[in-house]
Amino acid sequence: MSIGSVPLTVSRSELLADDSDDSFRGLVHGLLAFAARLESVRCGFARLVGLSGIQYTLLISVSHLESSGDVSVNMLAGHLRLSGAFVTIETGKLLRLGLLTKRQDRSDRRRVSLKTTAKARGLLRSLAPTQVAVNDALFEFLDEDGFRQLLGMVDGMTACGNRALALLEYLSEGRERLA
Repeated sequence: MSIGSVPLTVSRSELLADDSDDSFRGLVHGLLAFAARLESVRCGFARLVGLSGIQYTLLISVSHLESSGDVSVNMLAGHLRLSGAFVTIETGKLLRLGLLTKRQDRSDRRRVSLKTTAKARGLLRSLAPTQVAVNDALFEFLDEDGFRQLLGMVDGMTACGNRALALLEYLSEGRERLA
């Protein structure tokens, strides 16, 4: 379905207003703008402690997860929705920088446990006041109810994103075979 010469980008009635996808496209562009700012903030935090964005994310995630027990590569990968191979490569860099340690699991020698070092904890402690100020500003639009609602949506958004990417890949392969 299309209106005039511009084809619609969605067909679900919930995403259309007056047979137009203008609001939907506005939402997507707004989410992209926010995601770009979120990524810039992450990279800014990382720069302040001399790391790449992903290294910072891995380090702070290990720091938070280790308070509940051992942190395996697979646990960290699942938490961040990344591949285990990628997490292994990037945590290897943090090991070489002296920010993480790795210990073999006694019951399963194939598993390793990651832990932050005193050096890493010091870096993260020094960064915390900046994180508080920046994160408070970044999310100042949310009240408590809005925060809880957005929190509940994130997993669904990620799952739908995964399905959409798989569909795009499938449809792209079909187009390539026809070309």
